[in-house]
Parts: sequence; structure tokens; C-alpha cells
Amino acid sequence: MFISVKAPAKINLTLDALYKRPDGYHELEMVMTTVDLYDRIDLTAREDSAITLESSSGFVPQDERNLAYRAAVLLREKTGIKRGVHIYIDKHIPVAAGLAGGSSDAAATLRGLNQLWKLGLSLEELTVIGTEIGSDVPFCIYSKTAFARGKGEILTPLPSPPACWVVLAKPDHGVSTADVFRHLQVNQIEKHPQTEKMINALEGQDYESIVQYMGNVLEPVTMEMYDTVRKLKEKMQLFGADGVLMSGSGPTVFGLVKQEYRVKRIVNSLKGFCRQVFAVRMLGK
Repeated sequence: MFISVKAPAKINLTLDALYKRPDGYHELEMVMTTVDLYDRIDLTAREDSAITLESSSGFVPQDERNLAYRAAVLLREKTGIKRGVHIYIDKHIPVAAGLAGGSSDAAATLRGLNQLWKLGLSLEELTVIGTEIGSDVPFCIYSKTAFARGKGEILTPLPSPPACWVVLAKPDHGVSTADVFRHLQVNQIEKHPQTEKMINALEGQDYESIVQYMGNVLEPVTMEMYDTVRKLKEKMQLFGADGVLMSGSGPTVFGLVKQEYRVKRIVNSLKGFCRQVFAVRMLGK
């Protein structure tokens, strides 16, 4: 048996850190959505009980360090299933980019194995399992637009953003999420995103307000560590994107663009500064 599942990239329209929790994590508030940039996860049932993994990208670990591999192992532990599976990741989302590529692969693996192994688990049950893999995995299981709290695992559904283009640009280096959070000083955050106003903007399908209230408290931290991110944001603003923000802990910068005729100009201009540039549609539903 064989099943193929899409794993879309996510972007943060807002990312706020409220305080550091006793468990060492930060209490977060985030508005997240998905874009039409996918990895594809192919799951093939094996005759034996082995879990094997390969990927089209040499930058992806192909052993127990891979979140998709860990998702398959954890799902077997939770359900008592003894079956094997071969996981193939056709990689299109940049690695270590702030786009939750690894988390989305893990989430797609959980959703796909739920079908392949006929487990009959609900999305809520898969989300509980996903929480043990990574903070973005619950959102990626849901894979729509949502307000996320806690470490990212407490989700409230939101309306999808209005249709628009999203230009994504990733510098040639990756970023360690753990390093960025280590450098974050919550008591020194100068400007918190107006999360409630972003939620209202989505509910009102108000594109201009969505652009206005985009914000990410990790952006200044990553920019301090990597000046390439700051320069990339400045270039995207200069070339005419309506709103520009770093996604997650970076280093990917994205721009929202309403008019299609401006997208090609922005993409072509950015390719002089950055090899990985994508023009995709907002997904979010």
C-alpha cells in the first residue's frame, strides 16, 4: 500500500513572546497560516517492521534525527502498531528557514500513517502526539489559519487571509531556533505585535489591516545575529511588497503582495541578492 501527503510551509503573521515559563520555554502568541509551497511525503508499507527514510535533499537527516522518522516511531509506540513503512520526502521547503518544513513533514507523516495503517485517530488525537515531537507540529497537523498559544500547541481556528501572493526569500544560511530564543530578552522587547487586531483583521478580511499589524518579536534578535536578514527585508520593502516580515525564527523573509503584476518584478529583483526565492499563493484553509 502507498499514500502521498502534502506538507505545506507555514508563515507567521504575528509572533509574540509574553514571558519565560518554568519549563524553559517561552509563552507564545502567534497567528499562523499556510502557503502554497509544499514538501511531498510518500509513505509505502513495508513487509517487515522497519521504518526507513530517504529524501530528495541532502540537507535533510535520514535517520532518527528527522522529525518525520520520529513521528512514525512515536505513532507506533502510542498505538502498539508493529508495521513498517518507507518514508520518502520530496523536499521543496527550505531547511532551517522558519517555515516549519520539518514540523510539516512530521505532521503529514502522522496524518498519512493514520490512513495507511487505518488507525482512525482524530486530528485532536494526532495533535496530542504531535506536541511531543515539536512546537509547530500541532499547527501543521491542523494546517489552516490559527491563533496559537502556549508553546504553539493550543490552537484556535481563524478565517483564512484574503487571497494574495506571498514572496518568500531565504538567505543562504540557516538559523537555529534554540539560539534565537536564547538571545531573546522578553523584558527588553520594545514593540509587541497587536495580536488581537490581527485576529480582527482576519475576521474582517481586511487586507490592509493584516499588512499593518504583522509583527514578530524574534525579528530584531535574528537581525542582530544575521545582518543578511535585515538587508533582505529592506530590499523586499524597496522593491514594493505591501508588507514584509521574517517568519518564525528566520531567516526566511516574506512579503505579501496584492497585485500580481508586481510579483514578478519583486522576485526578479530579489534573485540578485538571494538564490532561494519563491512566489506562492496564500493557502490558509
